[in-house]
Amino acid sequence: MDRTGITVFLLFLLAIIGCGRNERMDLLYAQRCLNCHGPGGRGDGPTALELPVGTPDFRETVQRKSTNQIRRIIADGRGVMPAFDPALRPAEINDLLQMVRFLSREGRDLAWWEKYDTLIAAHGSIPWESVLGYDDPPDGKGR
Repeated sequence: MDRTGITVFLLFLLAIIGCGRNERMDLLYAQRCLNCHGPGGRGDGPTALELPVGTPDFRETVQRKSTNQIRRIIADGRGVMPAFDPALRPAEINDLLQMVRFLSREGRDLAWWEKYDTLIAAHGSIPWESVLGYDDPPDGKGR
């Protein structure tokens, strides 16, 4: 493998590492979503059976929605799902958005993922921590 090939491979690995789930996402999901949506986003959380309507399976619903539509559902709520906008900062809502996307893709075969290689690399190259203000101090709203 030549120098260019090694460089491309290393950049690809860095992009994938920087684009994965993280502890912050897992914690937010566990606190806010897991009881209804379940650990894998299948709509099988411990509270889901007690709800008057079915909880959606992310594998069936997320791919049909845009990022803005999902962000709006998380922020404003939908049906029996509460609005999280008053309780979460925009960066935290984005974390939940990304977590929902990750969960909707788990268990997919390699051919399905290959369609998104370019997108994953592009997403991973953006310094999201700075862009979304993760390093900013809390805004004093009790969030």
